[in-house]
Amino acid sequence: MSSGLVLIDLMPRIVALPLAPHPGEDVLDRCRALAAAFRAQGRPVALVRVERPNVARQPAGSELAPGLEEPGDIVVVKRTIGAFHDTDLDARLRERGLTTLVFGGLVTSMGVESTARAASDHGYDLEFVADAMSDRTAEEHDFAVRRTFPRFGTVRNTADYL
Repeated sequence: MSSGLVLIDLMPRIVALPLAPHPGEDVLDRCRALAAAFRAQGRPVALVRVERPNVARQPAGSELAPGLEEPGDIVVVKRTIGAFHDTDLDARLRERGLTTLVFGGLVTSMGVESTARAASDHGYDLEFVADAMSDRTAEEHDFAVRRTFPRFGTVRNTADYL
């Protein structure tokens, strides 16, 4: 079983949103720590960010958060809620031999959940880092973490990986 980390939409404009139960900066810090741990073990890190389709100029803060990307990371730009549709994410994960994807990022019930559902459809085993993601409300986050994600895989916390 080869696993890799998939981090969703860690962009300044999304990190800055009012999020719950974890502030965006806390999620970003945990995701940076996870990424460092995965890289130290030689495991791949995929960073996904979103761009609005058919818009020549993206809003300020649409790049990946500073200090997140390292050489060798997989970087994917999506134009839908999930990261698999109309991107090369699956091909890039498979060429690295990944069978398990570990998810973190923003926001739990949208980009993370949509990408995770598609990953399941693509046959990956899934793990979710509950404290390395957050949502617009604590209720939305908690529903995904307690009800939805356990149906697709294992829910853990950052400390389990560090």
